[in-house]
Amino acid sequence: MSGYQFARIDLSKTNYERTVDCRILTTPDIAALNEIYRAYCVHKHFASVMPIFDSRYTDPMTDVLGYYDDDQLVAFSLIRRYDQHHALCDQFAWTYHKPKLRLGIETMKTECAIYKARGFRYLYLEQAHLYKSEIDGFEILGPLE
Repeated sequence: MSGYQFARIDLSKTNYERTVDCRILTTPDIAALNEIYRAYCVHKHFASVMPIFDSRYTDPMTDVLGYYDDDQLVAFSLIRRYDQHHALCDQFAWTYHKPKLRLGIETMKTECAIYKARGFRYLYLEQAHLYKSEIDGFEILGPLE
Protein backbone atom coordinates (compact mmCIF):
# COMPACT_ATOMS: atom_id res chain seq x y z
CA MET A 1 0.00 0.00 0.00
CA SER A 2 1.41 3.30 -1.01
CA GLY A 3 0.77 6.74 0.31
CA TYR A 4 -1.51 7.66 3.16
CA GLN A 5 -4.76 5.75 2.80
CA PHE A 6 -7.68 5.47 5.20
CA ALA A 7 -9.33 2.12 5.86
CA ARG A 8 -12.09 0.44 7.80
CA ILE A 9 -13.30 -3.00 8.71
CA ASP A 10 -16.80 -3.97 7.65
CA LEU A 11 -17.80 -6.00 10.72
CA SER A 12 -20.58 -7.77 8.80
CA LYS A 13 -17.78 -9.57 6.92
CA THR A 14 -16.04 -10.80 10.08
CA ASN A 15 -16.59 -13.80 12.31
CA TYR A 16 -13.86 -13.42 14.91
CA GLU A 17 -13.87 -14.42 18.54
CA ARG A 18 -11.83 -12.89 21.33
CA THR A 19 -8.33 -14.29 20.95
CA VAL A 20 -6.60 -12.45 23.79
CA ASP A 21 -7.41 -11.48 27.38
CA CYS A 22 -9.15 -8.13 26.91
CA ARG A 23 -10.81 -6.01 29.58
CA ILE A 24 -12.61 -2.70 29.24
CA LEU A 25 -10.85 -0.38 31.67
CA THR A 26 -13.46 1.80 33.36
CA THR A 27 -10.86 3.42 35.62
CA PRO A 28 -7.65 3.24 33.58
CA ASP A 29 -4.26 3.57 35.25
CA ILE A 30 -3.06 6.44 33.07
CA ALA A 31 0.56 6.19 34.23
CA ALA A 32 0.69 2.48 33.31
CA LEU A 33 -0.88 3.16 29.91
CA ASN A 34 1.56 5.99 29.22
CA GLU A 35 4.46 3.68 30.10
CA ILE A 36 3.17 1.11 27.58
CA TYR A 37 2.88 3.91 25.00
CA ARG A 38 6.45 5.04 25.75
CA ALA A 39 7.79 1.47 25.37
CA TYR A 40 5.86 1.09 22.11
CA CYS A 41 7.27 4.32 20.66
CA VAL A 42 10.81 3.41 21.71
CA HIS A 43 10.49 -0.07 20.22
CA LYS A 44 9.18 1.38 16.93
CA HIS A 45 11.96 4.03 16.86
CA PHE A 46 9.43 6.78 16.16
CA ALA A 47 11.29 10.03 15.55
CA SER A 48 8.31 12.10 16.62
CA VAL A 49 5.25 11.19 18.68
CA MET A 50 2.10 12.91 19.81
CA PRO A 51 1.59 12.65 23.56
CA ILE A 52 -1.57 10.97 24.77
CA PHE A 53 -3.29 13.50 26.99
CA ASP A 54 -5.17 12.24 30.05
CA SER A 55 -8.44 13.44 28.55
CA ARG A 56 -8.15 10.86 25.75
CA TYR A 57 -8.24 8.09 28.36
CA THR A 58 -11.19 9.62 30.22
CA ASP A 59 -13.34 10.84 27.31
CA PRO A 60 -16.82 9.30 27.76
CA MET A 61 -16.97 8.51 24.01
CA THR A 62 -13.73 6.52 24.14
CA ASP A 63 -13.42 2.92 25.30
CA VAL A 64 -10.08 1.99 26.84
CA LEU A 65 -9.39 -1.69 26.25
CA GLY A 66 -6.59 -3.30 28.23
CA TYR A 67 -4.85 -6.45 27.00
CA TYR A 68 -3.24 -8.85 29.43
CA ASP A 69 -0.64 -11.59 29.25
CA ASP A 70 -0.40 -13.75 32.38
CA ASP A 71 -2.55 -11.17 34.20
CA GLN A 72 -0.05 -8.38 33.35
CA LEU A 73 -1.27 -5.34 31.38
CA VAL A 74 0.86 -5.33 28.20
CA ALA A 75 -1.22 -3.41 25.65
CA PHE A 76 -4.13 -1.06 25.21
CA SER A 77 -6.44 0.33 22.56
CA LEU A 78 -8.42 3.54 22.53
CA ILE A 79 -11.64 3.10 20.56
CA ARG A 80 -13.55 6.29 19.82
CA ARG A 81 -17.30 5.72 19.34
CA TYR A 82 -18.88 8.16 16.89
CA ASP A 83 -22.38 6.72 17.20
CA GLN A 84 -23.98 3.28 17.67
CA HIS A 85 -22.58 1.90 14.40
CA HIS A 86 -19.20 3.56 13.73
CA ALA A 87 -16.05 3.64 15.83
CA LEU A 88 -12.42 4.60 15.26
CA CYS A 89 -9.50 2.48 16.40
CA ASP A 90 -7.80 5.64 17.59
CA GLN A 91 -4.65 4.37 19.29
CA PHE A 92 -3.00 1.04 20.00
CA ALA A 93 0.23 0.39 21.84
CA TRP A 94 1.94 -2.61 23.35
CA THR A 95 5.20 -3.50 25.00
CA TYR A 96 6.49 -6.03 22.42
CA HIS A 97 7.48 -8.23 25.37
CA LYS A 98 6.64 -11.33 23.27
CA PRO A 99 6.59 -10.39 19.57
CA LYS A 100 5.33 -13.83 18.57
CA LEU A 101 1.98 -12.98 20.20
CA ARG A 102 1.27 -10.69 17.21
CA LEU A 103 -0.85 -8.48 19.41
CA GLY A 104 -1.32 -5.92 16.64
CA ILE A 105 -3.38 -8.47 14.69
CA GLU A 106 -4.85 -10.43 17.61
CA THR A 107 -6.19 -7.31 19.32
CA MET A 108 -7.82 -6.20 16.07
CA LYS A 109 -9.60 -9.56 15.80
CA THR A 110 -10.75 -9.22 19.40
CA GLU A 111 -11.95 -5.66 18.79
CA CYS A 112 -13.91 -6.88 15.76
CA ALA A 113 -15.60 -9.52 17.92
CA ILE A 114 -16.42 -7.05 20.71
CA TYR A 115 -17.79 -4.27 18.52
CA LYS A 116 -19.70 -6.58 16.18
CA ALA A 117 -21.41 -8.11 19.24
CA ARG A 118 -22.28 -4.57 20.38
CA GLY A 119 -24.02 -3.87 17.06
CA PHE A 120 -21.36 -1.74 15.37
CA ARG A 121 -21.11 -1.85 11.59
CA TYR A 122 -17.62 -0.43 10.99
CA LEU A 123 -14.32 0.03 12.76
CA TYR A 124 -12.29 2.78 11.11
CA LEU A 125 -8.51 2.37 11.06
CA GLU A 126 -7.15 5.58 9.59
CA GLN A 127 -3.88 4.38 8.05
CA ALA A 128 -4.15 1.28 5.89
CA HIS A 129 -0.99 -0.51 7.01
CA LEU A 130 -0.31 -3.70 5.06
CA TYR A 131 -0.62 -6.02 8.09
CA LYS A 132 -4.15 -4.71 8.73
CA SER A 133 -5.26 -6.04 5.34
CA GLU A 134 -5.07 -9.54 6.89
CA ILE A 135 -8.31 -8.76 8.76
CA ASP A 136 -11.55 -9.98 7.18
CA GLY A 137 -13.74 -7.08 6.05
CA PHE A 138 -10.74 -4.77 5.48
CA GLU A 139 -11.57 -1.98 3.02
CA ILE A 140 -9.59 0.96 1.66
CA LEU A 141 -11.75 4.07 1.64
CA GLY A 142 -11.91 5.59 -1.79
CA PRO A 143 -11.75 9.21 -2.86
CA LEU A 144 -14.84 11.37 -2.77
CA GLU A 145 -16.49 11.66 -6.15
